[in-house]
Amino acid sequence: MTTEYSATPDAIARLTPMQFKVTQKDGTEPPFRNEYHDNKAPGIYVDIVSGQPLFSSTDKFDSGTGWPSFTKPISPNAVTTKSDRTLWMTRTEVRSTGADSHLGHVFDDGPREAGGQRYCMNSASLRFVPVEDLEAEGYGEYRRLFD
Repeated sequence: MTTEYSATPDAIARLTPMQFKVTQKDGTEPPFRNEYHDNKAPGIYVDIVSGQPLFSSTDKFDSGTGWPSFTKPISPNAVTTKSDRTLWMTRTEVRSTGADSHLGHVFDDGPREAGGQRYCMNSASLRFVPVEDLEAEGYGEYRRLFD
């Protein structure tokens, strides 16, 4: 089954002001005061706009930064990166491949034993799907990550 993930006008209209600011205007939510920075439940994180699977809790770690951080995306083609020269520095921006949602940034200061990457994401760009809801929400193929 192939799923097409994209941004639709209806999906954009359902976003909260913070979700819109982050995903559509390349914004950043406050650290520590966001939904998933300390979420430890098993499951996957999907694009709030399109539902595209992006990250797994099996790759999540506490970076101490106040934003959800992951060592890698759920699949190599889930995200794309580009150079971001805002804030008087060069960073690597992370976007979803389907809806082109701004997700956050990736840095080279993650756990060395897991490849050294820290995908520092905004909770406002994500929706968490608990492992027990994967099948019901159409993400059953990711159940294998938790067996």
